[in-house]
Amino acid sequence: MLNTAVVAMSSSSQLEPDKSSHEFVKQSSLYQEFLAEREEILRHKWIESERLGYDIGFERALLDWIRKHRESWRASRRPNSSSGNTATPYKITATATTSAKR
Repeated sequence: MLNTAVVAMSSSSQLEPDKSSHEFVKQSSLYQEFLAEREEILRHKWIESERLGYDIGFERALLDWIRKHRESWRASRRPNSSSGNTATPYKITATATTSAKR
Protein backbone atom coordinates (compact mmCIF):
# COMPACT_ATOMS: atom_id res chain seq x y z
CA MET A 1 0.00 0.00 0.00
CA LEU A 2 2.89 2.35 0.72
CA ASN A 3 4.33 1.71 -2.76
CA THR A 4 1.03 2.71 -4.36
CA ALA A 5 0.99 6.00 -2.44
CA VAL A 6 4.58 6.79 -3.44
CA VAL A 7 3.83 6.07 -7.12
CA ALA A 8 0.69 8.21 -6.97
CA MET A 9 2.58 11.10 -5.35
CA SER A 10 5.46 10.97 -7.81
CA SER A 11 3.21 10.76 -10.87
CA SER A 12 1.01 13.65 -9.70
CA SER A 13 4.05 15.86 -9.20
CA GLN A 14 5.14 15.09 -12.76
CA LEU A 15 1.77 16.30 -14.06
CA GLU A 16 1.98 19.67 -12.31
CA PRO A 17 3.78 22.19 -14.53
CA ASP A 18 6.24 24.52 -12.92
CA LYS A 19 5.88 28.30 -13.19
CA SER A 20 8.54 28.71 -15.87
CA SER A 21 6.84 26.30 -18.28
CA HIS A 22 3.47 27.96 -17.60
CA GLU A 23 4.94 31.38 -18.43
CA PHE A 24 6.62 29.96 -21.53
CA VAL A 25 3.28 28.68 -22.82
CA LYS A 26 1.55 31.99 -22.13
CA GLN A 27 4.24 33.86 -24.07
CA SER A 28 4.39 31.46 -27.01
CA SER A 29 3.22 32.71 -30.38
CA LEU A 30 1.00 29.64 -30.80
CA TYR A 31 -0.87 30.44 -27.59
CA GLN A 32 -1.14 34.11 -28.59
CA GLU A 33 -2.67 33.07 -31.93
CA PHE A 34 -5.09 30.79 -30.12
CA LEU A 35 -6.20 33.66 -27.86
CA ALA A 36 -6.59 36.05 -30.80
CA GLU A 37 -8.64 33.50 -32.75
CA ARG A 38 -10.80 32.76 -29.72
CA GLU A 39 -11.46 36.49 -29.28
CA GLU A 40 -12.61 36.76 -32.91
CA ILE A 41 -14.91 33.75 -32.49
CA LEU A 42 -16.45 35.27 -29.35
CA ARG A 43 -16.93 38.56 -31.19
CA HIS A 44 -18.61 36.70 -34.06
CA LYS A 45 -20.82 34.86 -31.55
CA TRP A 46 -21.92 38.14 -30.03
CA ILE A 47 -22.64 39.79 -33.40
CA GLU A 48 -24.58 36.85 -34.78
CA SER A 49 -26.50 36.34 -31.52
CA GLU A 50 -27.51 40.01 -31.55
CA ARG A 51 -28.51 39.80 -35.21
CA LEU A 52 -30.66 36.70 -34.66
CA GLY A 53 -32.07 37.76 -31.30
CA TYR A 54 -30.88 34.73 -29.32
CA ASP A 55 -27.64 33.17 -28.11
CA ILE A 56 -26.30 30.95 -30.89
CA GLY A 57 -23.77 29.23 -28.62
CA PHE A 58 -20.03 28.86 -28.95
CA GLU A 59 -20.01 25.73 -31.11
CA ARG A 60 -22.28 27.20 -33.77
CA ALA A 61 -20.33 30.48 -33.72
CA LEU A 62 -17.06 28.56 -34.03
CA LEU A 63 -18.20 26.53 -37.03
CA ASP A 64 -19.77 29.57 -38.71
CA TRP A 65 -16.66 31.71 -38.15
CA ILE A 66 -14.37 28.98 -39.48
CA ARG A 67 -16.49 28.60 -42.59
CA LYS A 68 -16.93 32.33 -43.27
CA HIS A 69 -13.96 34.19 -41.82
CA ARG A 70 -11.02 32.05 -40.70
CA GLU A 71 -9.11 31.94 -43.96
CA SER A 72 -9.16 35.69 -44.51
CA TRP A 73 -8.43 36.36 -40.83
CA ARG A 74 -5.36 34.15 -40.91
CA ALA A 75 -4.21 35.63 -44.21
CA SER A 76 -4.44 39.12 -42.78
CA ARG A 77 -2.22 38.08 -39.85
CA ARG A 78 0.56 36.58 -41.97
CA PRO A 79 3.60 38.87 -42.04
CA ASN A 80 4.37 38.21 -45.72
CA SER A 81 0.89 37.89 -47.15
CA SER A 82 0.46 38.43 -50.87
CA SER A 83 -1.72 41.49 -50.27
CA GLY A 84 1.11 43.19 -48.40
CA ASN A 85 -0.71 43.29 -45.07
CA THR A 86 1.27 42.88 -41.91
CA ALA A 87 -0.02 41.17 -38.77
CA THR A 88 -3.21 43.20 -38.46
CA PRO A 89 -6.12 41.26 -36.94
CA TYR A 90 -9.25 40.79 -39.03
CA LYS A 91 -12.16 42.66 -37.52
CA ILE A 92 -15.75 41.54 -38.01
CA THR A 93 -17.77 44.58 -38.93
CA ALA A 94 -21.40 45.12 -39.84
CA THR A 95 -20.34 45.23 -43.50
CA ALA A 96 -18.40 41.97 -43.20
CA THR A 97 -21.32 40.11 -41.62
CA THR A 98 -23.76 41.54 -44.15
CA SER A 99 -21.60 40.48 -47.10
CA ALA A 100 -21.01 37.06 -45.53
CA LYS A 101 -24.73 36.13 -45.63
CA ARG A 102 -24.45 34.68 -49.17
